[in-house]
Amino acid sequence: MQPAKWFGVIVLYTAATLLCFYLIPSSSGLLFFRYFFGFTFVVFVPGYCFVNLLFDDGKLDVVETLVLSVALSFSIVGISALFIGLSPIGLKVDTIVISLSGIVVFFAVLAFLRKIKILTQLPKR
Repeated sequence: MQPAKWFGVIVLYTAATLLCFYLIPSSSGLLFFRYFFGFTFVVFVPGYCFVNLLFDDGKLDVVETLVLSVALSFSIVGISALFIGLSPIGLKVDTIVISLSGIVVFFAVLAFLRKIKILTQLPKR
């Protein structure tokens, strides 16, 4: 997939997840969408962005990418929740959603820059 298209899909999925989280009330019939987007956002997306940051395209099989994405997502979410829980902000649903969205966008930007070869062309010190 082209880097710009990949980055657009990740950003749109993040935005769709945020919209589902903040716009769909808990008593709505559309709660399924909130659960689906939230579950896949927590379990897959952070690790997928991090895997794309670490590995070149075609280096891993689809199964390896899926397994690494899920494992890294659990690690990223756990560590971020630990740091948020220890901070003065406190562990609330809003802080988790905002911090996880920021982490995903940060990893996606770095992976996008790596895919278009900007990060690999920096001068070495």
